Amino acid sequence: MTSDPDRVRRRLLAALPAAALVGACGKASVSQNSATPDLSKVTLVLGDQVKLLQTKAEAAGVLKDVPYKIQWASFQGAAPLFEAVVSGDVDTAIAADTPALAAAAAGARIKVIAASVSSPSAVAILVPPDSPIKTVADLKGRNVIVSSARGSVAHFLLFGALREAGLQPQDVNTGFLLPSDAAAAFSSGKIEAWATFGTYQAAAEIRGARVLRDGVGINSGVGVLTASDAALADAGKRAALADVLNRLAQSNVWANAHPKEYGNVFQRLTGLPADVTKLHVSRDRPQLRAVDNNIIRQLQEVADTFYEAKLFPRRVDASKLVDTSLFHPA
Repeated sequence: MTSDPDRVRRRLLAALPAAALVGACGKASVSQNSATPDLSKVTLVLGDQVKLLQTKAEAAGVLKDVPYKIQWASFQGAAPLFEAVVSGDVDTAIAADTPALAAAAAGARIKVIAASVSSPSAVAILVPPDSPIKTVADLKGRNVIVSSARGSVAHFLLFGALREAGLQPQDVNTGFLLPSDAAAAFSSGKIEAWATFGTYQAAAEIRGARVLRDGVGINSGVGVLTASDAALADAGKRAALADVLNRLAQSNVWANAHPKEYGNVFQRLTGLPADVTKLHVSRDRPQLRAVDNNIIRQLQEVADTFYEAKLFPRRVDASKLVDTSLFHPA
């Protein structure tokens, strides 16, 4: 099946030479000449997924007095978000571990600058409520749609669940769709099983979808905040990133302490139904943390699993994928 994520990945790979040029010249070389960057002239473009970062930041009010400019760019999945990072349209990307590692394996010039750990229950393989599929083993010979692309957190869950059930990836017919397209197809009965995550998972569950297997025991629950090498090489953006990381960490603390208020803002900004918002907020309780050796180890385990399964084109060295110098929470 040829899908939007497949085209995204091809464009990601095609865009890499241009991204490399951005990292080697242009704004980065100019801004590094200034020992004290003027933050009033800096604009950070923060990449987001379904406005998860933006809603917490706005609800907590942590960005009201920033000395630099912020633009938000929200995407429905990690694949198009990382494509925007590679093209230089956004400076950062928030994602689960697997799509960030997939982007790095494809050659994207990014660094992990912070991490968070949340419940792996926020990724799941779903089936319709009246489906005859009762166990993962029953997926043999069935059609399974994964959101949003090869190497996604949902793809890792499917891979691990099949292995757990004694099946091989080739035992199922796997296709890839962006979450909104998959959601429409699933609700109309055109998908036998759907591996998805986050608000898309919550919305389907509210409508009656049955969880065949969630990510507990398979997925790490590690999420990462990444920045492009080009942004990190720009002295002004680097200083702004160090500041915004601490503010985003504060927004997580506030959101976890005020789930009702956070849920209200999340519902207003996303337009999602109240019951979907409530379920999602109950699961989305991460704390932004510095990248430590344990996080690096977990990232390496995921990267090696996908590489050994020939799902990554090259091995990713997680220790070289991180920049631990920006974020040091109290």
